[in-house]
Amino acid sequence: MPRIAYLGPSGTFTEQATRALTTDFDAELVPYDGVRQALAAVRSGEVVAAGVPVENSVEGSVPATMDALASDEPVVAVAETVLPVVFDVLVRPGTRPEDVSTVASHPHAIAQVRGWLEANLPSAEVHFAGSTAAAAAAVRDGEYDAAVAAPIAVERYASLERLSAGIADVRDAFTRFLLVRRPSPPPEPTGADRTSVAAVISDEVGTLALLLSELTLRDINLSRIESRPTKDRLGEYRFFLDFDGHVADSRVGDALAALRRRCSEVRFLGSYPKADRAPSAIRPSASEQAFRASARWLDDIRAGRIA
Repeated sequence: MPRIAYLGPSGTFTEQATRALTTDFDAELVPYDGVRQALAAVRSGEVVAAGVPVENSVEGSVPATMDALASDEPVVAVAETVLPVVFDVLVRPGTRPEDVSTVASHPHAIAQVRGWLEANLPSAEVHFAGSTAAAAAAVRDGEYDAAVAAPIAVERYASLERLSAGIADVRDAFTRFLLVRRPSPPPEPTGADRTSVAAVISDEVGTLALLLSELTLRDINLSRIESRPTKDRLGEYRFFLDFDGHVADSRVGDALAALRRRCSEVRFLGSYPKADRAPSAIRPSASEQAFRASARWLDDIRAGRIA
């Protein structure tokens, strides 16, 4: 049975997301202590793939994932899923709201339920844990009275019960997760795909504008851009871009080649179906049809078929 890593421990949103990403085949899900460790297992062949968080609508991108994707041997994303971010408050049986004097969770989780805690557990002292699952384990062990955890955690810690379910200060909060594996041919285009790249540009006036213009000129929709320091020298940044389309599309391939000319470094991070649209045989856009037609025209000229 294939083994698939995920950012552990067991009982977290990432386990829930990795389950969703691997429903089409049997696999053993294996927790790892960090994103870098999970991706290292992919790179070494210890596992065939890894599920990692990449972006949260409230807290933004996950820096550990960004940095791990851009360093060491290349890996590529082959699928994504998006989970709504709501939490459960888990306690030991018999615990009432007035009994809760301490509550624990990961800092990102606390940030997303602080309003609820102030309104419902105003006397509780907040403690930070390494993960929402670790907080649940600490409550089980008697270290804290309550834990803010992912809904899946109650399955892992059967001795706990829900004090409250489905809490969140921002009701429309979501986290996006990727399934990542070693480089291989990408999934077939669906007509509703996303392509991700990481690019390092030169520190010159207008370089970023030129990079973005390569997408604009080809009618490619940029859905996300973020910079992270390369860690090589002060002032040098790597830009992470997500945009609509698949590497097999003529205009996307043309844009990637242009980015490679413009940038000192480009790393292809994958083309994969969008989570918010089911794969389907969508007719190519007018822009993509125009790029294909012009490519055929150029091939005919080169072959001497037309003048």
